[in-house]
Amino acid sequence: MQLGEIIANTFAVLLLICFLAIVFFLFGKPLWPDHYARMSIILPVDAMTTASVRRAAAHPHLPDTFDMAQARPRPSP
Repeated sequence: MQLGEIIANTFAVLLLICFLAIVFFLFGKPLWPDHYARMSIILPVDAMTTASVRRAAAHPHLPDTFDMAQARPRPSP
């Protein structure tokens, strides 16, 4: 093998590697995707006002009886 062929083959391989790298960077997905934190901030109960609690009353105003025919069954595990 001559020196010119070695240099030409080396440049051809480098050109192929650069082409593949550009294709992966432009059209590929990242190898390690970003992890997004799924955080929820739980506020204390005292700071929240709900529809069932009045400011003057200390206990919620719930019905005295409950119709079990309207209740959905508990999902099975």
